[in-house]
Amino acid sequence: MAAPLRVWIEAARLRTLPLAFASILLGSLLAEGRGLFRADILALALLTTLALQVLSNYANDLGDTLHGADHAGRQGPQRAVQQGTISAGQMRRAVVITSVVALGAGIGLLWVAFTDWAQLLTFLGLGLLCIAAAILYTNGKRPYGYAGLGDISVFVFFGWVGVLGTYTLYGARLEAQVGWAAVSAGLLATGVLNINNLRDVISDKAAGKYSIPVRLGYAGGKRYHACLVGGALIANLLFTASAPGHSPYLYLWMIPAIGLVCHAISIYKLATPAEADPYLKQLALMALASDLALGLGYVLAQRYPAGLGF
Repeated sequence: MAAPLRVWIEAARLRTLPLAFASILLGSLLAEGRGLFRADILALALLTTLALQVLSNYANDLGDTLHGADHAGRQGPQRAVQQGTISAGQMRRAVVITSVVALGAGIGLLWVAFTDWAQLLTFLGLGLLCIAAAILYTNGKRPYGYAGLGDISVFVFFGWVGVLGTYTLYGARLEAQVGWAAVSAGLLATGVLNINNLRDVISDKAAGKYSIPVRLGYAGGKRYHACLVGGALIANLLFTASAPGHSPYLYLWMIPAIGLVCHAISIYKLATPAEADPYLKQLALMALASDLALGLGYVLAQRYPAGLGF
């Protein structure tokens, strides 16, 4: 029997979308600062990212249930396949369909963005790698998420690929300054994954999923989280320091930085893994705010080098 639409929407875990969109919006704002922004590229990039994020969530729902990480004793929200509201076969078909949608949207994006076939084929290969990474995180005989490599994957795809890749789609040339923005976005995205892993540290350990908190222990995972957030703020400072001019708008990111510092302190003080769950959505929204502030500050700094401008 087909699962209700409501169940599929819940399994898509739409609360993860702000984080997925954050790097795309940051890369687009940096391109706007260079006068290269195009609405059609942004729309197709967001559509492709939406499909990839839903694909990732469906694939993780399936993979974690099959490998035993999702079960009745898990601290976080229960997954659809684990609950039986969506069968494993139905979820496999959904993974195939969302993979096709992501590929189609990605090809449309590349067709609009590039006229050079070498660039188009290079980014097509990168897109196929993104699809494979989304599926193989918790699926297959040797899912890399169970080896503790998920953090590296999130940093690369939500940081370097998300920000630098988007920036390049607009025809911009890569610069060191943009690289620091990508590092910041990637570290904050990795922080969201780390909260998820802190929350699930007990069930992950029992299932043989060796996430960073499982490897370092709960206390070590909290210290690691502080390093991720602190590293992102340092990257923002380096981004600001490498920007031409001294417009005060370049420091706009310091407003959400206050919330990020408070967040890191709160995570460090957690007593039990179950207490981490509310902070996952919090950091996802804070990461979006930080990325937007960094990008918007850059745009305003280009338009009003001396500040104000009102």
